[in-house]
Amino acid sequence: MLKVTSSEFQRNIARYQDVALTQGVAVTHHGRERTVLISAEEYHRLKRRDRQVMALDDFTAADLAALEAVRAPEAAKGFDGELGA
Repeated sequence: MLKVTSSEFQRNIARYQDVALTQGVAVTHHGRERTVLISAEEYHRLKRRDRQVMALDDFTAADLAALEAVRAPEAAKGFDGELGA
């Protein structure tokens, strides 16, 4: 990722927009990263990967029953020792 100061970024915005098509551009303010410019394509890719956080109240009774019915495959028993039980 390329790092530039905010003043350098302001002077050459078009250049850094072009750079952001292939890599992130970290814009610093007083020596600290403050924002990152990325391509719209990369932004949308990351947004598709967002996870939705749900509370128990968001699940239906059928959802909860399905979750309770799930069992780990036999191959997972090899990891039981990692549980400390």
